[in-house]
Amino acid sequence: MVRDPISFKRIVLFARKHHAHRTVLSCMKKLVNHFNTLNIPILLEVTSSLHYKLNTPVVEQHELDKSTDILVVVGGDGSLLSAASLASEVGIRIIGINRGYLGFLTDMTPKTMLAELEDVLKGQFQEEQRHLLRVRLFDDKTMLMESRALNDLVLGRGESPYLVKFSVLIDNQFVSHYRADGLILSTPTGSTAYNLSAGGPILHPQLQAFAIVPMFSHSLNARPLVISNDSSVQIKISTENLAPLAIYLDGHQAHLAQSGQYLLVDKHPQLLHLLHPNNYLYYDTLRIKLGWGSKE
Repeated sequence: MVRDPISFKRIVLFARKHHAHRTVLSCMKKLVNHFNTLNIPILLEVTSSLHYKLNTPVVEQHELDKSTDILVVVGGDGSLLSAASLASEVGIRIIGINRGYLGFLTDMTPKTMLAELEDVLKGQFQEEQRHLLRVRLFDDKTMLMESRALNDLVLGRGESPYLVKFSVLIDNQFVSHYRADGLILSTPTGSTAYNLSAGGPILHPQLQAFAIVPMFSHSLNARPLVISNDSSVQIKISTENLAPLAIYLDGHQAHLAQSGQYLLVDKHPQLLHLLHPNNYLYYDTLRIKLGWGSKE
């Protein structure tokens, strides 16, 4: 599909330090050489320049232009998750080249990336607006932390060997007390990540919903719950816990939650503008990545 008046003028490369460092670097060099021959500006995002040396200019976050730049992530889904905070904050569109394992979010392959990226620059792409979580931690009325996550919030036991206790309220309505290993609160984007491993539901990316999944609760009644993403979720940490709980956002530990503190989780006001090649099909991606049967 051709979209006007979107007209990308510059490509900005993003890559984090990766176990497949050589293949990521090789992929980026190929992109730089190709688009330099086409006289299309291609730059390297400043934090990526700490790990990868390319013969191309470096661009700072404040120099990104959401109306003309496209952020191209080279790596796996974890790399795109790392770039999502920057992309959603700036409002820049983002697309991924998969050099990782599953690749639910990074659609293009090194074999097809040059032709597909050229099409994207011409306006031939699919665009999705993905919602993020806004996660805030409070001690009484003092906010201790505010952050965002594209995939999920995971509240875990941290270093404690014991089950932890917490309560969940949705829109100020009490839902349940839990005694469990922790809790996963997932967006539709993250529903195929840790949420899926813990027995949570797969949510279509365009659903206006969150999934709440207790982790290994000491109760057969603790079941996954799907709620509107217009809801506000409050997670109260019990004062009976003997050790702090770990807060993980998109797989990275963000903070520790002490006994008596609480989390407020809702929809972040900023969106992620995620692009796909024109041949992208969501259910094909699910079927291929999850190994679903394609024949009767």
